Amino acid sequence: MDRYIITELLPPFLFGVGTFSSLGLAIGTMFDLVRKITESGLPVAIALKIMALKFPYFIVLAFPMSMLLSTLLTYSRLSSDSELIALRSCGVSIYRLVLPAVVMSFFVTGLTFFFNELLVPAANYEASITLNQALKKETKSFQEKNIIYPEFGKIKQKDGKKEEVLLRLFYAEEFDGERMKGLTILERSQPNINQILVAEYATWNVETNTWKFFNGTIYFVAPDGSYRNIGKFKQQEVALPRTPLDLANKKRDYNEMNIAESLEYLNLLRQSGKEQKIRKLLIRIQQKFSLPFACVAFALVGAALGTKPQRTSKATGFGICVVLVFSYYVLMSIGDALGLSGILSPVMAGWLPTLCGFGMGVVVLVRASQ
Repeated sequence: MDRYIITELLPPFLFGVGTFSSLGLAIGTMFDLVRKITESGLPVAIALKIMALKFPYFIVLAFPMSMLLSTLLTYSRLSSDSELIALRSCGVSIYRLVLPAVVMSFFVTGLTFFFNELLVPAANYEASITLNQALKKETKSFQEKNIIYPEFGKIKQKDGKKEEVLLRLFYAEEFDGERMKGLTILERSQPNINQILVAEYATWNVETNTWKFFNGTIYFVAPDGSYRNIGKFKQQEVALPRTPLDLANKKRDYNEMNIAESLEYLNLLRQSGKEQKIRKLLIRIQQKFSLPFACVAFALVGAALGTKPQRTSKATGFGICVVLVFSYYVLMSIGDALGLSGILSPVMAGWLPTLCGFGMGVVVLVRASQ
């Protein structure tokens, strides 16, 4: 029975992967590339290469939709041909009947993780580089202007409590990939020692892991706010963290990083104190986990809907899939908005549509079994 149901599930699943990924590629990439071919003179060969590189991304998006279409059409056909009635008359429960679909969905979940971690980020990054090179766009791998790095820490107050305060503020007007220029650094990391460092430019010394500042002035500030001392220098090494340099070097887009790279970038952002960017990255990381499990949620929903005694054509099944998938991405957008505003935690914001899918699948399945 398991082998029979899985062989019935495979053809509509493969059909869904081909159809949904092709539609996604056409709407999300091909139309834009056609415009660039006609307006910007993008070579057709380069456009085809970019489409091939973008294809894994749309395959990943098609996996959950294809799982929904496959289970809905397969179980609907089994129900309309009275095969499910025959199996249930032999004592096979609804839960046992949908088990092959759930097992297959876990396999597709693993396949989605594989694509999302190993293929999609590298392919998306290569597509961006190829497009920019073909259009002769100068893409810098670093932030050029206004690099700001605030460093926070907990300081013991007079009442004995520790409160988080600004320890250091690093600001550079410009970065050319090697030098930070127009620097101003406010230092408050040690009690009763406040200083302001102003320098023409600075470089990172790889050998000593320190910053080397050139042509600058250090203003020592007294506790009452007056200048206690002023010192000028032509060259001076200061033991400051490398984090401003790491932040200035632009990271890839969210779709161009896997989970490990996203977590590495998250550690940098946490040191900067940029809460909005931190929350957004946390939500994206959770979505990288939740999206593959949408295959399981959609398998439950499709199998439960398909077991109802009604005949569903391919066109009707395709329409139901579109509605449910549209609802899934609407919930994803709502989760983003609630997560970024702080109403929901990043974990709940990232998992909101998948959890709703699981809830709907369980409810419909329980009702179908009664």
